[in-house]
Amino acid sequence: MDVILVDETDRPIGTMEKMEVHQKALLHRAFSIFIFNEAGEMLLQQRAAGKYHSAGLWTNACCSHPAPGTDTKQAAAQRLQEELGFNTHLEETFNFIYKAPFDNGLTEYEFDHVFTGTYNGAIIPDPGEVSAYVYLPVAEIAQRVESHPDEYTAWFKIAFPKVMEYLSSPVSRG
Repeated sequence: MDVILVDETDRPIGTMEKMEVHQKALLHRAFSIFIFNEAGEMLLQQRAAGKYHSAGLWTNACCSHPAPGTDTKQAAAQRLQEELGFNTHLEETFNFIYKAPFDNGLTEYEFDHVFTGTYNGAIIPDPGEVSAYVYLPVAEIAQRVESHPDEYTAWFKIAFPKVMEYLSSPVSRG
C-alpha cells in the first residue's frame, strides 16, 4: 500500500510504499479516530498480536493512512468500518505532527488528522486488526496511561491529551 508523503503543512509531495516510509522515517499523512458513547466514555481497542508494530497495545478506536487520491475523511470512515464493523458521523477536530521510533527499526512520522464521533451500537471487530475493545471513562483512561504507559501506543499517549484538551475547550462546545 502506498501512502501520501507530505510537508509540514500537509501539502502532498509524493507517494511511497508504507513500509519503506516507516523504514526511512518520512513524514506522511495519517488519521486517528476517537469514538465516544453517549455516556462520554471513549472506545479503546487492543491491537492484534499480528500487527507489525505496537502489537497488543491499547489505543484509540482506529488509525490508518489514506491512500493516494483518497479523501482523508472518507478513508477514515472506511477504515472504521473495516476494523470495527460500524459507521458513524466523523468530525475532523484538529491535526498534529508526531514522530515515534519503534524497537523494530520502523518510525512513525505522521501528519495526523484526528477525527471524533459518537457511537452506541454493536461493534464487530476484525480479529486481524483488533484483539479486544472496551469503552472506559476518560478519567480512568488518563489514570491507566499514567500508571501503565507501556500498555498504550506511542501516538495514543500524544493524541489522547490533545483530544481531551480540544473537547474541553470553548471552541469545541460551539
